[in-house]
Amino acid sequence: MHIPRFCLCLVSLPLYQPLTVQAADSDSVEVIRVNAQKHQQSLDDVALSVRYLDGESLAEQNIKDTTELSGQTVNFKITQNAAEGTPPALNIRGVGSLDYNTSTTSPIGLYQDGVAPGSANGLILNLYDLESVEILRGPQGTLFGRNTTGGAILINSKRPEHDFGGYINAGVGEQNLLKFDGAVNLPVNEHIATRLAVSHRDYDYSVNNLYAPAPQADMRQTQARWSILADYDDLEVFAKVYWGQWDGIVKPVGNIGVIKTPANPVTGQAAVLCTPAEAGSALCTDAFGFNDGSDNFYDVAVNNNINNNSPHTSDTLGADINLRYRLDDKSELYSVTGYSELDRVHFFNSDGSPAGLAEGGQDLYSDLFSQEFRYHRQFDDAYLIAGVFYLRESLTQDNFIDLFRDFRSAPELFSFAAQFMYDNEIDTKANAAFAHLDYELSEATTLSVGLRYSDEETRYRAIGTINVATAVGDQTGINVPGWNEPGVVSDSNWSGKVAINHIWHPSLNTYASFSRGFKSGGYNGAIITSQAEAARNDYGSESLNAFEVGGRAYWDKRNAMLQFALFNYAYQDQQVFMNQAAVNPNAPPIQLLDNVGRSRIYGAEAEMSWQLSEAFRSQLGIGYLPKAELKEFVDAGGNRIIDNRLPFTSKWNGNGFFDYVLPLSDGELQLQLNFDYQSAFYFDQNENPYARQGGYTLWNARIAYEFEDWTLALWGKNITDKEYSHLRFDLMGLLGMLQDFKGEARQLGVEVNYRF
Repeated sequence: MHIPRFCLCLVSLPLYQPLTVQAADSDSVEVIRVNAQKHQQSLDDVALSVRYLDGESLAEQNIKDTTELSGQTVNFKITQNAAEGTPPALNIRGVGSLDYNTSTTSPIGLYQDGVAPGSANGLILNLYDLESVEILRGPQGTLFGRNTTGGAILINSKRPEHDFGGYINAGVGEQNLLKFDGAVNLPVNEHIATRLAVSHRDYDYSVNNLYAPAPQADMRQTQARWSILADYDDLEVFAKVYWGQWDGIVKPVGNIGVIKTPANPVTGQAAVLCTPAEAGSALCTDAFGFNDGSDNFYDVAVNNNINNNSPHTSDTLGADINLRYRLDDKSELYSVTGYSELDRVHFFNSDGSPAGLAEGGQDLYSDLFSQEFRYHRQFDDAYLIAGVFYLRESLTQDNFIDLFRDFRSAPELFSFAAQFMYDNEIDTKANAAFAHLDYELSEATTLSVGLRYSDEETRYRAIGTINVATAVGDQTGINVPGWNEPGVVSDSNWSGKVAINHIWHPSLNTYASFSRGFKSGGYNGAIITSQAEAARNDYGSESLNAFEVGGRAYWDKRNAMLQFALFNYAYQDQQVFMNQAAVNPNAPPIQLLDNVGRSRIYGAEAEMSWQLSEAFRSQLGIGYLPKAELKEFVDAGGNRIIDNRLPFTSKWNGNGFFDYVLPLSDGELQLQLNFDYQSAFYFDQNENPYARQGGYTLWNARIAYEFEDWTLALWGKNITDKEYSHLRFDLMGLLGMLQDFKGEARQLGVEVNYRF
């Protein structure tokens, strides 16, 4: 196994070009040139806080999908949110969204091979056969623009090579895991090469369903990608076609009951609640007296056999093409085109019990097209990028929530039961023009200026139908019209950046920047039960002004690097997903994405990479967000909220990675250990102590032996078996409980890799 002298792992790479490394001196100290601003520059010339993740390292750590990137860098959090397959929750420096609805858009953009994102449905991607992943922190309002108020994630696939070769990787693990990955390069001629990559996962979840009629939850995921690289004198073409299919049984939620003593309607005595520490224990039930009867964190008891065993299916098909055409020695044209389709079905049980109290489904179809053209020009002392961008996305939702179906059999209660069908058609169009200029004020100082104008329009139609029982025992019911709400949300605004970067010494550079991020408004197709809710589910645009200073310092012959940044954000009209109890009794909680006015965020981060020897390398990072607060707003229920902590935002977070290699017999033994620490945070805007995740640390490890073309590895995730939650969703007002979306338990596995 080759261990490089030192890899500067805090960089951003081209959207579709490979990393370029040049030897700087006789000691072969690596100088990395990057494309953080979509053209090749030295890392020290880039006024950005960026974390680069090598694709091979991610594969070694068994990083399955984007939700597992959370522990790879500081001030960055991403989880499955409301079960695998729903839009994940992303957060960079306190900027993010916890909205699980399939119509939501995230303030964090994810670009795969340069293709722009649409709705948050596309943010959960399985990661296989990658060159790299780059995480850009802070608003990216010029070159990336749309939905990058908080930052951007760039995913770069492995490109075809002109030599035949590839690899096969297979493994097994706990929770009935079977995995297979492989790729092969197939050269065509001196100009054209192709590459085929495939990935398959088959596994069970950690949760153990005690409800006998329901099957245990599982998932099967298969993906394939075929790419082509054509390289001629003045033209380069990189294109790919990809396909994916997921099929499984939805991971059931846990039931965190909060009722210690139920209300007594005869005496008028109110219910007595458990303390937050007691909630979910044997002392507490939900409002209907249910408790799963087990002290094991991973035990649940859920009728997860509804709607043909609560299926989750996702079918994806797409293609994209990157073109680069050389006009002359100093100018180039770029084109990035993408198209994708997603068909997703996801059923869920909200009450986390064997009862039929709150069950539903989300059926989504999406098609997305985007096109970007860019012109690049090199001047004597400046570099210019100018371009235009277009995106169109059509979403069709077929959703329902079935409330209190069991009540239909009770004479006193059947009139409270209802099924709400809330269907939405949402069409979004986005247009933008942008320009970015790097100007050398001197040999050591560069001024960067960027500006983007965005114009976006969202047209929607929300159609609702309500099914109610006509008599006791009527499970079929009758459908009555609910609502028909059309509308348009249009936004146009400016975003951009100005920055100055100064190289004080070959071992030290600093930068200062002001960035403005902008995210347009839209329509949130969350649970709707009335005409009034349908009418208020649109939301307006948000903007973010960000000040940042930072830099990089090197020592030990550039084998060590420290990247640091301080930032101060001022949010205007921030879009926050809110969950709160309904005003009317026996109604589901109000869920909406709303503009809450001003909020304030400031903090710091530092990350150090050090190749201490030929055999040992390490990376340590720490993030600090002392202030991440909603200043003041009145929510949909009329409650006034002041200085509440932003959801999903830890005050402290940190991570580390350690890699040690030593010769053994005819091969090498590799030992890896990494960790992710998050201090306590809240899952909603109410600072609800019941919807709070305590601080935790996740540890992962790997031991591998490499000899000739073979590698045999033992690995473990969450090796201390830490119990934690992806999301706790407050249904206390409706059901006397919280949904608990549990994180995965410890998992051990073994795999073998062959390279050819």
